[in-house]
Amino acid sequence: MNTKFKSLTTAIIIVALLSGCEKQFTSKDSAAVHDAVGSLISDKPNIVMIVSDDIGYEIPTADGGRSYSTPNIDKIAKGGIRFTQVRAAPLCSPSRFMLFTGKYNFRNYGIWGIMDTTQRTIGNMLQDAGYTTCYAGKWQLDGGDNSIRKFGFDKYSVWLPFKVCPEETEGSRYKNPKIYQEGGYLPDSFTNGKYSDDIFTDYVGKFIDSNKAKPFFICYSMILGHKPYCPTPDDPEFATWDADPYHSDTTFYPSMVKYMDKKIGLIITKLFKLGLMNNTIVIYTGDNGTQKEITSKYKTTTIQGAKGKTIEYGIHVPLFCNWQGTIAAGSINGSIIDFTDFLPTLAGIANVPVPTAYGPLDGTSFYPQLVGLTGNIRSSMFTHFDPQNCTGNDKNARYAQDSMYKLYETGQFYNFKTDVFEKTPLADSSLSAKQKRIKRNLQAVITQMHN
Repeated sequence: MNTKFKSLTTAIIIVALLSGCEKQFTSKDSAAVHDAVGSLISDKPNIVMIVSDDIGYEIPTADGGRSYSTPNIDKIAKGGIRFTQVRAAPLCSPSRFMLFTGKYNFRNYGIWGIMDTTQRTIGNMLQDAGYTTCYAGKWQLDGGDNSIRKFGFDKYSVWLPFKVCPEETEGSRYKNPKIYQEGGYLPDSFTNGKYSDDIFTDYVGKFIDSNKAKPFFICYSMILGHKPYCPTPDDPEFATWDADPYHSDTTFYPSMVKYMDKKIGLIITKLFKLGLMNNTIVIYTGDNGTQKEITSKYKTTTIQGAKGKTIEYGIHVPLFCNWQGTIAAGSINGSIIDFTDFLPTLAGIANVPVPTAYGPLDGTSFYPQLVGLTGNIRSSMFTHFDPQNCTGNDKNARYAQDSMYKLYETGQFYNFKTDVFEKTPLADSSLSAKQKRIKRNLQAVITQMHN
């Protein structure tokens, strides 16, 4: 254990003793931790949040995946904390609304891929706190330059700046991409023959170079590993590959995961070379489960992706946080986390109050768990899933769940650990006293969340 972490641990113990062993962690306790630690934790650490597209829990090796090569992502996990009970919405647009605004979808989600510019986001919060902000990768919130800037991002390079339906009409996500940057599209002469996540990683690297002397926030919403499945620049097939957005071959998926990991590794290497890792928290997650076309080995079982479905394989995602000298390496945490929790957590990391002018917020900060405290741990989470997807084939659902049981608003109650595909609802007549109590508690959550 390094000296900085020993000192941090001592400070946390002092604060815990002063606060009382049975007391829950509050915003005042958060301030006390910062005061006790003093200069050991920067008031404004850099924040790099990486969100991969359609990467379920079973993909990274650190979580138990056995089909892919993810050494750089695994290093983020092994050098920091790995969360095991994190769940998103079943599709990307609803998940991103929750992640960026700290709100459940019934509060601010009406149309797929369009966020009203009256909303405020993690970008706004951190920009107001003095951070220089950057967004790279898939935008999918509409509005182009106007929306990106209103949502708090100073610099950006994105794919899908405006809503199109279906998204394939925007053109290739990968080879020969259509990239929107600083108010206009990059010329075809620049993007032809190039790969989208190469362009975005280069952009992020240059942003870090330009802002290394001041606090920065980067949200890198990767294009990888969404379909179409196609060769990367490391594959010999890339040079002659037809970039038609409907041209897809799942045999390239392992290569795409490997390339995704490689791009993440380049960002980590950049931070190391510039001496920024001790003052930077790197957060890695996926936005929903893996696509159904992908079957992966996970520990001793095989998992077919279930993106778009509310079952475990459609919503369970990885989350790793690495903050050298602050987060204990090799930590594993089973706290229940959903995507509304990111906004208050980033407020804790940046040492700023959770905004009170953004309207009702639903998230619970997991910042205490990052610095070794128990925190105000969730006993359950809620999801309002009204996808409004272009296909129109997705079913609406509202449900609450803990780490083992899930209750839908329509009444079906499942043990999703033993019935992962939710085939057999538990009958009231078969419930134990404990299960009845859990069901009542979950029903109370759903009732509280009526629009």
